[in-house]
Amino acid sequence: MAQGLEVALTDLHSSRNNVRHHTEEISVDHLLVRRGQPFNITLYFRNRGFQPGLDNIIFVIETADAVYLDSEPQRQEYVVNDYGFIYQGNKNWIRPCPWNYGQFEENIIDICLELLDKSLNFQVDPATDCALRGSPVYISRVVCAMINSNDDNGVLNGNWSENYADGVNPAEWTGSVAILKQWHANGCQPVHYGQCWVFAAIMCTVMRCLGIPTRVITNFDSGHDTDGNLIIDEYYDNTGRILENKKKDTIWNFHVWNECWMARKDLPPGYGGWQVLDATPQETSNGLYCCGPASVRAIKEGEVDLKYDTPFVFSMVNADCMSWLVSGGKEQKLHRDTNSVGSCISTKSIQSDERDDITENYKYGEGSPQERQVFLKALQKLKAERSQGHHRADFQPSRTMPLSQASPRSLNTPSLQPSDVIQVSMKFKLLDLPNMGQDISFVLLALNMSPKFKDLKVNLSAQSLLHDGSPLSPFWQDIVFITLSPKEAKTHPCKIPYSQYSQYLSTDKLIRISALGEEKNSPEKILANKIITLAYPAIMINVLGAAIVNQPLSIQVIFSNPLSEQVADCMLTVEGSGLFKKQQRVLIGVLKPQHRASITLRTVPFKSGQRQIQANLRSNKFKDIKGYRNVNVDFGL
Repeated sequence: MAQGLEVALTDLHSSRNNVRHHTEEISVDHLLVRRGQPFNITLYFRNRGFQPGLDNIIFVIETADAVYLDSEPQRQEYVVNDYGFIYQGNKNWIRPCPWNYGQFEENIIDICLELLDKSLNFQVDPATDCALRGSPVYISRVVCAMINSNDDNGVLNGNWSENYADGVNPAEWTGSVAILKQWHANGCQPVHYGQCWVFAAIMCTVMRCLGIPTRVITNFDSGHDTDGNLIIDEYYDNTGRILENKKKDTIWNFHVWNECWMARKDLPPGYGGWQVLDATPQETSNGLYCCGPASVRAIKEGEVDLKYDTPFVFSMVNADCMSWLVSGGKEQKLHRDTNSVGSCISTKSIQSDERDDITENYKYGEGSPQERQVFLKALQKLKAERSQGHHRADFQPSRTMPLSQASPRSLNTPSLQPSDVIQVSMKFKLLDLPNMGQDISFVLLALNMSPKFKDLKVNLSAQSLLHDGSPLSPFWQDIVFITLSPKEAKTHPCKIPYSQYSQYLSTDKLIRISALGEEKNSPEKILANKIITLAYPAIMINVLGAAIVNQPLSIQVIFSNPLSEQVADCMLTVEGSGLFKKQQRVLIGVLKPQHRASITLRTVPFKSGQRQIQANLRSNKFKDIKGYRNVNVDFGL
């Protein structure tokens, strides 16, 4: 009988296999392979040679294709690409924020695996946790909970207070690598601070590093419905000032989450593909601060009974907005808006710097019969769940009073359109691009659509907003009187000087202007508002010469102080995967009013292919003047 084989050496051909599997940027020393693709290994035996027909070798390998994308351009974009854009601003002024995901940078794979081992799931039951790591549904929920630090020593602490003295203002970050490395270096203690786009960017890095196709999504005018009735309530006073919401319903100017591609064998057929995951700690899911995976198709079709957290995501993109006037302790309904929540849902295009609008993936066209039918279906499913007592922690009412069936904010709301015929309308129009440091010029347009004269008293106000919709105190108010002839339109010019708004701005640079009009001898009120995002001049980056691997490269960075006042504590941050080994921080100091300056940095690229440089300038007066430049690095000889 032939002697059994004894393995003397195993050659995993790590370098060659990793190149074929597009993981060579992570490592060439350790074998890292992707699902659904062959790889080669060589076995060397100690006692004799392998004899075909006589010897049998059994390999036991457990893999799955639950995250397989059959499009090579999509795989390149959503797994391999290590930079991108996160869209911010508002729906009328969408700006790309460059971001360095850096999933192939040194030690990132080890940090991502460490993140899994620090999860509560692993700490409680390591064997079960490891056995379930082949499930993208399971692993995505674990990662989602670990990105924020609300339940554990996750990666990031969230902060929306405007006080970041003991950490980094979320607006200053330009990449994931520095955050993940800081978390690891500090003994897995949470990094200070993050907001929604930072949470989503970190999750994108981790999921792409783990081989799960992932993209970053921005939803403009994003609803946060705290009581699960698919209605966002907004409250105004007599001056048109928006009030802090007593039940914490808000419309975020924008909100950022992730989509991950995976099969959903736990759902009915047809609900696999892109799934929403939201690592921003807003509400709990099964006791932890995570959200998803929720099927994008289920959201579009109103199938809010499919897990996970689909009702909450549905409300972010398709809730209705109810406006209320608070006066004398009473609430008067102003308007029900069925169209505003969830608009211009955006992500980076495949292998392009352009923006893709994917709103149609989430809902049917606003105002269409299908959209209202889906809304009603979702409403009825939630009503049925409540009547059966199936309350989720996420959707228990936070109001002190019960939601009665007569309340317009209850699940029984039948009205889908305003019942009154609008006779007078108002809206704002900007006259110039609202640049930081300059006066804001705009007009109020009033239109009388009736055959009668109309005398209007209009209260105007302006106040800063945080990007999660939280209002700050008003800094500008005015009262105007407008008389309109039948079918007449009039404009009223307005100007808010920089000196008046500068000291009241939040980091988000958002200003909400409101007009509350009342007609003489009539109880009806007319509300108009507009959100303005102030713009900064972008940083300019010039690459001086050809970019070649292992050859010195000079990069010029041009920046300016856009304000008419001196700024201090200026710090320039520059990074880029494959171009800089670590984030570059340059102390600039003081910049005089309107002063323009430049510096030249020198580096040695160490990876070939398409790369991106990201830059940020902060000071004591502003935190996030940004710029980027794409660079193609040649391999050389």
